[in-house]
Amino acid sequence: MVGIVFRRGGEATFEDEDESLLFIDGINRGVEVAAQRRSYDVLVSSVGVHDSHAAARVAGVAGKSDGIILHDRMLSAVGIARLSEMIPVVTLAGSPTRSSINVGCDNDAGMRALVNHLTGDHGYRHLAYLAGHADSPDNRARARVFEAAATAVGAQIQTGSSWQGNYSASGGAQVITSLLAHGGELPRAIVCANDQTALGVIHALARSGLRVPGDVAVTGFDDVPVARHLHPSLTTIRQPIEQMGATAFEVLYSRIGGQGGESNIVLPVRLMLRESCGCGPVQAPSAASAPGGGM
Repeated sequence: MVGIVFRRGGEATFEDEDESLLFIDGINRGVEVAAQRRSYDVLVSSVGVHDSHAAARVAGVAGKSDGIILHDRMLSAVGIARLSEMIPVVTLAGSPTRSSINVGCDNDAGMRALVNHLTGDHGYRHLAYLAGHADSPDNRARARVFEAAATAVGAQIQTGSSWQGNYSASGGAQVITSLLAHGGELPRAIVCANDQTALGVIHALARSGLRVPGDVAVTGFDDVPVARHLHPSLTTIRQPIEQMGATAFEVLYSRIGGQGGESNIVLPVRLMLRESCGCGPVQAPSAASAPGGGM
């Protein structure tokens, strides 16, 4: 038996959004498929984002498991170290520690390719980054590369508290609604921390009579299945979502068997060019960059 624990949202959401955690669903499916191949059962548990007893709940799952996979922001480094004294620990989209292995994607290459496309291919000179959770390692990495890449080409950028989302569609919509209500200036392109945020942004812009990409271009990060079926279809960075889950399980399986391994596994990503950035309806996938780099 292996355990996997993720956070569920506590914010006001679109109807049923909390039951449609698109990225997490894909990850967990990858874990389950890989576990079945090894004849392992998977115990899945969720912890509320504001749950003050998260550590105890994680420990409860660990006590029933041979190893555990944690989504990001579940435990502090100290908490992970304590848990690793009980069972092997793998984190997803977190930060590597001395006592755990992390599996994530190449945020640096993905965000750099996205910004370079918006500024170089489309010539957009005014961009904003609509952030995910402030304590998310993925969000921090994407924000850092966004600022560096956009600043390097002389683009004007908007970031900060007024652009703070929470990885949810409702969070993205709330940011746009608030900015428009207070007369805030919208940029030519909004780079969202993930696809679910971008869904909310596109919805809020449409309700305000703004066209995507005619008035404001919008991009995401993840390439969840619905991204290609939106109108307009979503330009985004494709993470190998199910592969991340499968890799996390295989790494954990090796740890359960007493084997070592790299402390930080970084999977490659792809830039998917679609309509929401101003590209045509159909574009071939473009490699974001050679795999590698850090979280």
